[in-house]
Amino acid sequence: METFVAILAIILGVLGIIGSVIPALPGPPLGWLGLLAIYIWGGGTNADGASMSTGLLLLWLAITVIVTVLDYLIPPFFTKLTGSSKYAGWGAMAGLFIGLIFPPLGLILGTLLGAFVAELVFAEKNAKDSLKAAFGAFMGFLFGTGIKLVASAMMLYYIVVYGF
Repeated sequence: METFVAILAIILGVLGIIGSVIPALPGPPLGWLGLLAIYIWGGGTNADGASMSTGLLLLWLAITVIVTVLDYLIPPFFTKLTGSSKYAGWGAMAGLFIGLIFPPLGLILGTLLGAFVAELVFAEKNAKDSLKAAFGAFMGFLFGTGIKLVASAMMLYYIVVYGF
């Protein structure tokens, strides 16, 4: 049973990292579920023989909630910071989904081009302002993705430490 739980937790941790980049998957919450599985059913210990503490689990729950909330707040903040409209955010998201066809470069270019084209066409801004908006939307995406990746990678680390 412990081996099954450890494998399940690893899969959830890896899905957490993948979900940090792909918007359809909730990255950090999946990683935290991996930690929870190890805590409840895994019975694993670290190299010193200590079991995972409730405090560690609750700390990562708080970090997961904070990172998830920030992921919804940061991209619009960066978009507004550069003076762009709501169309830049929508375009960046559409470009990101289209860019999933050609990872990883497609994710980057798709986000930038989507925001640029949306500002150019729908917000009827000039090329300079559209490029500025695209940069803001892209920076918001990078920052949000970055904090999710760091949190998910750290949770996968703890899954490995306590799961095996």
